Amino acid sequence: MLEAMQDDRILVMDSVTKIEPQDFGKVLIAASHGGVYAGYLAALGHGRGVVLNDAGGGLDGAGYGALDWADGFGMPVAVVDCMSARIGDGKDMAANGLISRINASAAKAGCSVGMEAWDAAKLMLAAEMWSGDAPSLPESRFQIDEVPGKRKVFGCDSASLIKEDEDAGQVVVCGSHGGLFAGNSAYILKAPLFGVILNDAGRGKDDAGVQRVFAAERMGIAAAAVASTSARIGDARSAWDTGIISVMNGLAERVGGRVGMTSKEYVAVLQTAE
Repeated sequence: MLEAMQDDRILVMDSVTKIEPQDFGKVLIAASHGGVYAGYLAALGHGRGVVLNDAGGGLDGAGYGALDWADGFGMPVAVVDCMSARIGDGKDMAANGLISRINASAAKAGCSVGMEAWDAAKLMLAAEMWSGDAPSLPESRFQIDEVPGKRKVFGCDSASLIKEDEDAGQVVVCGSHGGLFAGNSAYILKAPLFGVILNDAGRGKDDAGVQRVFAAERMGIAAAAVASTSARIGDARSAWDTGIISVMNGLAERVGGRVGMTSKEYVAVLQTAE
């Protein structure tokens, strides 16, 4: 089926963070979650429209939060059911994704719930390119805690905001999904953190939403993910305030973590662990 999916105006991506200037005006099939921050990145990249992954919906429907947000300026957005296609895998999204929700702008372009992702993207090609500026978002990287003698704790709405030097050996509470990028599964995180909290994205097809948690042990990172029903995906503050750990790797367990901890409890363990 993928052989038939050839259109230079449609960009298939494992992550919406990777848009280049030459791709402005294209329709995106991006295997990121469908939260507001992912929609914001699609808008910053001047996507004509975008198909994302619903990440199981999660707390406050954050997994498809980009839908209403993008209607504010007319960008078509649709999300696929996380059980139909793997988050972090653009090719699987394009080949197998089934639309679970659309916004009004996508409906105007002819998209509908239940159609295939590729068909929805083709319909978005005919949509008039939205104009103006997308609404700005609050600061998406911030420091949560800094206590002498303890590891620093940073919040990042997206893993793309992790800083290679500043965050090395520290702890990051991250709003990103816990999946790997299918096109580059060797890439895990930008920095050798001591510990990280991600979002399990509803776990989804083939448990794709948590594969980065286990892979992070290869980097020596004590990684965990919060249940998407406990914290809004794409929102580090939500992960910090209300997140409940649903999965962790072996290293996280060995330093004293356990499933069922709050994010704050787990971070307290990470700050002082040997």
